[in-house]
Amino acid sequence: MSNRVIHFEIPVDEPQRAVAFYEAAFGWRISKWDGPMDYWNVKTGEGPGINGALLRRGTVSATTNTIDVDDLDLAIAKVEQHGGSVVVPPMVLPSIGRFCYARDTEGNLFGLMQLDPEAPAPSEPPELPEV
Repeated sequence: MSNRVIHFEIPVDEPQRAVAFYEAAFGWRISKWDGPMDYWNVKTGEGPGINGALLRRGTVSATTNTIDVDDLDLAIAKVEQHGGSVVVPPMVLPSIGRFCYARDTEGNLFGLMQLDPEAPAPSEPPELPEV
């Protein structure tokens, strides 16, 4: 299932207000992630579609999609070869995989994720700059 959009991120200013909105308006189930950053996992429902997350505005400033890749380093090479760029270098997300943010030729931000449920926790939580 590679090279498909597997996750979305919606930036928010007031997480609790956003959680209340999406739960009430769409019935989404939202829970705070217990990882090293403020992140709320979103389960949008059953059947076709994807799940995602809410995160504090600042890390990302627009809704961002993440693409599943088999090999993160190869995907980065292809992005750069075709005019895109990496804006946040690869990082390990414990029990999830390796991830980075990139931009396409039109300036749109997107994520690349190489899933790896065995990914070890880094010694320090990743620092995410504004992108």
